Amino acid sequence: MSRLGVYLEAVKFEHTIFALPFAYLGMCLAAGGLPTLAQFLWVTTAMAGARTLAMAANRLIDARLDALNPRTAGRALPRGLVSTLEMAALCLVALAVLTLSAWQLNTLCLLLMPGAVVVLVGYPYTKRFTWLSHWVLGLADGLAPVGGWIAVTGRLAWEPIALGVAVGLWIGGFDLIYACQDVEFDRAHGLYSMPARFGLAAALNLSKLAHALTVLLLGWLGWHLGLAWPYWLGLLVAAGLLVYEHSLVGPDDLSRLDLAFFSINGYIAIVVFVFTFAALIL
Repeated sequence: MSRLGVYLEAVKFEHTIFALPFAYLGMCLAAGGLPTLAQFLWVTTAMAGARTLAMAANRLIDARLDALNPRTAGRALPRGLVSTLEMAALCLVALAVLTLSAWQLNTLCLLLMPGAVVVLVGYPYTKRFTWLSHWVLGLADGLAPVGGWIAVTGRLAWEPIALGVAVGLWIGGFDLIYACQDVEFDRAHGLYSMPARFGLAAALNLSKLAHALTVLLLGWLGWHLGLAWPYWLGLLVAAGLLVYEHSLVGPDDLSRLDLAFFSINGYIAIVVFVFTFAALIL
């Protein structure tokens, strides 16, 4: 069990909470309430597989850089707690879980899965050549509600795409905040990020804009679908949490960045899902 704990910590398995509620959101919106038990279980395993694959691949691809960065040098792979072979095996296991889950859901999920894998695994490489990498990460997480929708309906529609864009803007926006702590390292090692390219103030302002657009898109979606009042209450709470998140960090003070990044964003994901689900079952 202690070894399992090392693996789970290495890929930050608990951070699946960021994307999982949005996969459930797409799934429940498509079902108009509760999906079938099988759909719920296979969407859950698909998300766990996708998130584990993305993180394990990220750790492998960035192992050399992680060892050089004081912030990440304590991770399992640089410290030798997990070998390269073990991390590669974890990638393969996660890919197998994702593939099995997509196959069990429906044909379209299975057909689209390779494209999703390319985005999930390709994201770490984008930091080597473009400061748009934050939005590639947003795309990776924005696939969650789209996948949840397709898992139920077996087809694509504008509603999950709008939701996916909202999630992508949200994720990309808070990745801009997170990247602020690595500005000097990124510049020294030729890595691309918006904070390193344009400065902390510009990156934080762009993050605010992305999160404002997130709220607007979620508002449009709620109006378009005619969702009941709990949805709007949840959106108001989420908007308040985003405002609070941005109050915690500034160009001259990143001391509370972990609270903004990890805790607040987890609350936002849960709030939006819970209140939307409540609106669906009323």
